[in-house]
Amino acid sequence: MLSLGAEPFLAAILAIFLFVVLCGALVLSIVSLQRPMTLPLLIAGGLVLLALIVVALSPVKIPNLFGMILAVLGTAVAVVGGNPVTRRVLEVATGGRVRETEDGGILVPVEGDDGEEEGTRALMRGGTVIGYLERIAVVISIIAGYPEAIAVVVAIKGIGRFSELASADARERFIIGTLASLLWACVVGGLVRLAMF
Repeated sequence: MLSLGAEPFLAAILAIFLFVVLCGALVLSIVSLQRPMTLPLLIAGGLVLLALIVVALSPVKIPNLFGMILAVLGTAVAVVGGNPVTRRVLEVATGGRVRETEDGGILVPVEGDDGEEEGTRALMRGGTVIGYLERIAVVISIIAGYPEAIAVVVAIKGIGRFSELASADARERFIIGTLASLLWACVVGGLVRLAMF
């Protein structure tokens, strides 16, 4: 049991700790936006997991004013940080064999009637923007206490991409990318939700 005077002090320390950790994770994510690098992303992920453990073990919750600030910061970490995290996971999972387009799509070979490769075509265009929208919807739904909305996000994304999933590379990228993106957004959203409520 905490004394009456210790609780506000511990809540302030927790709020400052979370602010610093989330700022650090955001900076590391921004550094990795152009070219996802493993070390900064591992550190960012480690910071988020450390904060999640501290919040889970903390006997106090963040006051509402600080909670709103952390919710905005956490949303930024989830949305922006999910891009390099997802791209790095995809790069590792596919061994770098899938070529990306500028907008987050992929280039797949097109075979002619004789079975020879005639060129490439872009699939899953707009993946970067869709990823940002997916993560913002997921993190806000978790912070708001409505995690059921994640099923709606996944269903809309699956229906929208269904016709492009004939290629094995497209299916693999869709599944791995969606899971990595959702996992990152859920962990950050869960951290903020747990700190506030």
